[in-house]
Order: sequence, then C-alpha cells, then structure tokens
Amino acid sequence: MTDEVRSGTAKPAAGADAGAGARPATGPGAPMSAENPWPLRVVSKKIGDWLARLGEVWTEGQITEISHRGRTVYLTLRDPSAEISMRVVDFTGAVAACDPPLRDGAQVVIRAQAQWWDKNGSLSLHVREIRQVGLGELLARLERLKQLLAAEGLFAAERKKPLPFLPYRIGLITGRESDAMRDVLKNAKARLPSADFAVREVAVQGPRAVAEVCAALAELDRDPDVEVIVIARGGGSMEDLLPFSDETLCRAVAEAATPVISAIGHEPDTPILDYVADWRASTPTEAGKKVVPDLAEEQRGLNIARTRLRQALHVKLAKGSDDLAALRARPVLARPETMLEARGEAVANLAHRMRARMGSRLERSIDDLEHLRARLRALSPQSTLDRGYAIVTDTESGAVLREAADAGEAIEVRLAAGSLRAAVVQTVTETREDDAQ
Repeated sequence: MTDEVRSGTAKPAAGADAGAGARPATGPGAPMSAENPWPLRVVSKKIGDWLARLGEVWTEGQITEISHRGRTVYLTLRDPSAEISMRVVDFTGAVAACDPPLRDGAQVVIRAQAQWWDKNGSLSLHVREIRQVGLGELLARLERLKQLLAAEGLFAAERKKPLPFLPYRIGLITGRESDAMRDVLKNAKARLPSADFAVREVAVQGPRAVAEVCAALAELDRDPDVEVIVIARGGGSMEDLLPFSDETLCRAVAEAATPVISAIGHEPDTPILDYVADWRASTPTEAGKKVVPDLAEEQRGLNIARTRLRQALHVKLAKGSDDLAALRARPVLARPETMLEARGEAVANLAHRMRARMGSRLERSIDDLEHLRARLRALSPQSTLDRGYAIVTDTESGAVLREAADAGEAIEVRLAAGSLRAAVVQTVTETREDDAQ
C-alpha cells in the first residue's frame, strides 16, 4: 500500500495554493478528513494498486472445492492448519494441465497473482502455475517434520504420561458415524460396561480435519472429568491420513495435560501423531481394549487372588496349629509341675548343702573361739592371780609396782578375788640373782 493510503493523507494537487489564506483542496488528491472523505471507488482502486505492486507469490494449501464455468476454473485453497481459505481463479488452463487431475483434498503449490475486484471488494488469486505435491515430496516433508519434533524431545519416552487404570470419563475424538467410533465404543463397553465416553465427532480428513480435531482436543483437555483422550480414525490412504501428521495437531497433543491415545488407521499406518501421543494403538479396536480394564479378567484375577489368599491362610493356620500342638506336647507344657519339682529338688539340695556348710563353718569357728579363749585365759593376769599371785599398785599414782623402792606410803593389793589397801610400814630391798650377775 502506498504511503498516502497508510497515512490517510495524499499530496495536494499540482498548482494548489498552500498559502495560509488558500481554500482547502477537495477531491481524491486532497488529504482525507471527515469533511473530505475518499469515495469508496477510490479506496478500492488504491487497494488494487497496492496488490498489483505485490507481484506474483508462491503459496501452498489444500484444494477443497473445484468448479468449472466454461474454460474458467474456480478453486478454493485452504490452509490445512488454520481456518483460512482463499478463492483461486484459473484462466490459463493450469488446472487442466495437472496430471493426475486435481481433486478435492489435493495438496498443491501454486504461483499466482493477487487480484482485487473493485466492484464487490473481493480478493482472489489468479493462478499462473499449479504443482501437485507428490508422494515423494510429502514423505520427505513428513520426515523433516519428524526429525524436527524428535530433536525438540516431543517423542521422548520420559515426557509421555501414564494412562489411568480406570478412567472416570474417556474422551473420544473420531469421525462422524465412523466405524472407528463404533469399534472403540463396542470393545471398551464389552470389557467395562460402565465405561463413560465424551464423544466429539469431527472431520478426520480434508481441510477442516486439523482445526476440528485440535478444537475437540482442547475442549476435552479442559474437562476435569476426562482422564484420557482417544483420537481414532479408520484406515485410508497416506493422503487421507495427512491431517494426523500435521505439525499443529502434533504440538497440541504434546502440550495436552491429559494422556492421549493415538488410534489412527491400521498396523502399517504410522502418522507422526503416533510418535507424539502418550500411547499408540495399532487400530481403534486395540484402543478400545487398552483404554479400560477387562472387567471379567479383573474379576477372574480377583477370584484367583482370593483363592490363593485363602489357601495361603489355611496353610498358615494349619502350620500354626501343628506348631501349637507340638508345643503343648512338650513335657514342660504337658506337666508344668515337672519343671517346678526339678527346680524344687535343686533348691532343696542347695539349701541342704548350705546348711551343712554353715554348720561346719560354725563348728570350726566355735573350736577356734575355744582355743582362743583358752589361750587368753592362759595369758590373762586373772589366771596368775588365781594361782596365788597378787598385783600391787601404788595408791596415789596407780602404777603397778615391780620394786619395793617404788612404793609410796599406801598401796593397793589386787587378789584373785577382791583387793586390799595397806600402808607401807617398811621397805625391804632385795637384789635378784640376774641383777647381781
């Protein structure tokens, strides 16, 4: 678009008076304003002029509608990943030159010139060249996309979420009245009759498939009751399954908080969605079997476990009963008094031995005491006194007198029985033989 159109202004017409007292210019060349609006034909022409400056463009999309009016062919080109479409007109015979012939759903790359129709204000692309995207090119693009998503970690096992064992509600995204939907529901309810599904029927091929599947996925992912989501579609050609290798859908599945099961096509079909999903089912039938447990099988497992538990309990109780019987048969429990009798005899023997040892010790101690008493008596001064001797002490000092010269005026004489107090009348000193020697 020109600077005049973007700014909403235009250069004044040649010869216009720009002086302060000049009258404002009017007409298409004058600046736009509420007082001087451009006619619609002028706006439309300027839009067409700007589009003409755009030149030819290369773009890619999917054919959704083909109609012929004489030699002119009208197409609708749609972006497979967004709700965007544009009319394409072929005056040159480019459509007729396509081999194989174009059909709805074909992926194409076109070279075209944007054209603006002034009368009705519509935009279209006038095609100059059309190239169908062949199988080889599609496979190469899918491989590049697969490598890109793998490098970003969208296929990594550690990011995949575990499936719930018994989901409260199951989200199912599938085609309208499709065999895939019937296969999933039939097999899931055959395994678990109480299985609850939130079904979203969408387009599963064609230009609207990606947008509708993404919208249904976002809706089910927001539902707190939905604990797992199944995306199911029956088999088909590689072109029919292209929406499930779309980058937008793959990234939406990777970002979903709810676990997603991919059940697209049959065993040989492996769209990129299979690598991004948290679990891949080879067929919709397998998805129906995987999403819920088999009630009959679980009941059989419970019965087997209950039987095994009962048998193990009976074996344990029988072993415990045998062990208890063996314990009761032991003498210590059969006649508990036997142990007491044996211990009583041992205590009696010990008491007897203790009394014998104590008696022997007492007898020896008595004998020793008698011997000591005899020795004490033999060495006691009383024994000497009993033989007729006496102990003389000085009455004043109380000292034992050994010599007559040590005696004072009064003395005390201790006899074997009683004592005497006497006054010293005379002291006679005698010399002992050992002293004389």
